[in-house]
Parts: sequence; structure tokens; C-alpha cells
Amino acid sequence: MSADVRDILDMERANTPEVTKDSFLATKKRNFERTKHASRRPEGMNREVFALLYTDKKDAPPLLPTDTALGIGGGYKQTKARLGMKKVRKWEWAPFTNPARTDSAAFHHWKRVSDDSGEYPFANFNVQLEIPTYTMTEYNAHLRNNITNWSKVQTDHLFDLARRFDLRFIVMKDRWNHHQHGAKTVEELKERYYEVVALLAKAKNQTIEKKVYSYDPEHERRRKEQLEKLFKRTPTEVEEEQILINEMKKIEARKKERERKTQDLQKLISQADQQNEHASSTPSTRKYEKKLHKKKVHHQPRPSKVDSVVNAIEIGSSGIKFADLRGSGVSLRSQKMKLPANIGQRKVKALEQAIQEFKVDPAPPPTEDICTAFNELRSDMVLLCELRTALSTCIYEMESLKHQYEAACPGKTLNIPPSMAPLKTETLDNSTN
Repeated sequence: MSADVRDILDMERANTPEVTKDSFLATKKRNFERTKHASRRPEGMNREVFALLYTDKKDAPPLLPTDTALGIGGGYKQTKARLGMKKVRKWEWAPFTNPARTDSAAFHHWKRVSDDSGEYPFANFNVQLEIPTYTMTEYNAHLRNNITNWSKVQTDHLFDLARRFDLRFIVMKDRWNHHQHGAKTVEELKERYYEVVALLAKAKNQTIEKKVYSYDPEHERRRKEQLEKLFKRTPTEVEEEQILINEMKKIEARKKERERKTQDLQKLISQADQQNEHASSTPSTRKYEKKLHKKKVHHQPRPSKVDSVVNAIEIGSSGIKFADLRGSGVSLRSQKMKLPANIGQRKVKALEQAIQEFKVDPAPPPTEDICTAFNELRSDMVLLCELRTALSTCIYEMESLKHQYEAACPGKTLNIPPSMAPLKTETLDNSTN
């Protein structure tokens, strides 16, 4: 190609060696030797993997990963550690005291010479519990207990151990003097201690400032017995319990399946009855039923607003029907106090206003008795709001009837009962607001 270009431009050709048979065979031989020594990629190996093992220079793969070719700066890490030129800070074996100890014991630890030799830094964690004290007069007046047979000497020993071991009742039971004061269990020690604390707080009128802890020893004993029985179960009992749980799950699944099939069957029966009724009714029969219905509606008196409200209350639309959580899964008791979704916004707002009016806690602690009482209270509040609405409607109807009667019969009037006069003014004030 280059020779043709030179001929067109009338340029001199470069002195190239003449291609002979020997030079051509020598070139072929060099190419063959190069391909002969080149490593071939094994079958089944990807090209990228083979390139990681061998390079063009036939270098052996490195034994350790290197990062010298990752740019300026030495790759991922510095080849030399950059040590500061500052002097090393001196340390010393210094003594210290802990304020929590009353015997002035001295200890030693390593600290920097430049650090401030002030208070021991871990002294902030020295939190000591406030164990109440009592006098002989207070004990005779409030703490003497003839039921559990605790003497003053035993009570003094109990509170001394409580101060020494920070209410660690397991340690207190271990250090209890059985020879002088008799054997006591952990539950008995806890019961007596919290009983004395509650009586002292009540005697000193501290029940409002401090929350008194109520301890139930019988519940604690039953809890430990149940845990011990649970721990001592044999593998056979554990397997039997698991089998029973699986059987219960199967029974619940079959129960749900039967309920679903029953609902489907009831839907089919109701659809079939509707179709039969529609097919059996002739056009003449349907016309007769329509005429009869029109006559009934024409002769029936129109109900007033008061009657509609009272009928709604008698039917049962008043109040709140809370959901009964009887599912097989775990649920919170506070879900029982949740308002149903079918309550309108007007009822919800009226209920909130009634709760604020009577100063009731909107979120009380969800115990069993409080949940039941709180739900009944809110249902009664909704009923009260509906009765107030019915009463105001009734008073309005009476006022309108009075004005109609006075317009039809001049000089005559209707007397509203005096017992409803304050209710009338209150209703009118509410309506104006």
C-alpha cells in the first residue's frame, strides 16, 4: 500500500530488504516458536480466570496480593508508618481511693502524668440505695406485726443486711443468721421488707411523693414452682406437649374450614331462595303487592323526629359494641378498649367531649376490670349524648306545636311543664353555640 502511494507521488522508495525464500522461512519459524511456547487456556476455564493466572510475560502468579500498581500514594495503605515527632506521654503507677469505701483503702492504677489527679472517675457509679430507718416509737406504733411473727431484732437484722448488700435478697438470704433469727426464705425477706417500707411511707405521708411497691409472695412462690416444673420436664413430656400443640392447631384449622364451608353454603341457599321467589312472582302479583304497599304508606302517619330518635335508641343503635377478642393468637388487652371502626365521626367527637367534660382519663391502665368498666362507661356516654339529642328535638317539637296552636287559636296558649324549662334554656343555649 505504501509503495503504491510513493509511486503516485513520484517519491523514492525506501531501501527494503528483498524477500527471499530463506527470510520467509525464518519468519515462519520464529512465529511457530512463539506460539509453541505460549500457554493455552484449558477447556472449560473462563478467559478472565486464565488471564489472572498467566500474563504475556509468563510471570508466575504472585503468592501474596500486591497493591503497588494502584496509583500514587502506595495503593490501599502507606508503605511507611507516619509516626509523629512528639514526645511520648509519661505514665505512672499512681495511688487512688474510692469514695464508696469507708475504710480508706488505697489502690493503685496506671495514669498519665499530665492527667488531673482529682476524684476517681468511676466514683460517679457509686449509687447507694436509700434504705428507710425507723425509731422504737415508730416500730411499736406501726411496724409491730403479730401475724408473720417478725420481732424487732429480726427486722433490724433484715434492714442491716439491706444496707450492706443494696437489697440483693439472694445475698441477704445467704448471710442471714439462721442460728439467732431462724430460717427465712427469700420470699419472706422480701415480704417483710416491702411491708415495713409501705407502712413507714403511709405513717410519714410519703405515699404521694414515693411510689410504694406491692409485693405478692404467693404469686412469687407459684411462679418459681411452675418454672421448676417446666425445667424438670422429661424429653417424653416435652414431645407429648408438642404433639398436643400440633393437634390443637389441626383442630383449629379444621374448625375454620368448616365455618368457611358453612358460610358458603348459607350464601348459596339464600341466593337460591331469592331466585325462586323472583321466578314464582308473576307480573300481576307484583303489581298487586306494589299497590298494597302504596296504600299502607299513604295511610301510615309520618313519624316525627322524636319518634325516629327514640326508635333508633330502642332498636339498639345507641351505645358501642366493642369487639370480643377470642382469637387463638396472642393479643394485647388494650385492644379491647379500641373503638370499633363502624362508629361515625360525630359519635367519636361527642365521646371525646364527654370524656373531657367528666374529666375521665382517656387512656387508663388496661387491666381486666378497668377495660370492662371503661368500655361500659363510654357506651353509656354515647347513649347519654343520643338522649340529649332526643330531648332537645322533643323540646323543639313542643315549641313549634305551641306556636302553631297560638296562631290557630288566638288568645290561647299551651303550658310547657316547669320541669322542662331549665332543659329548654340549656338546649337553646347549646343550639346557639
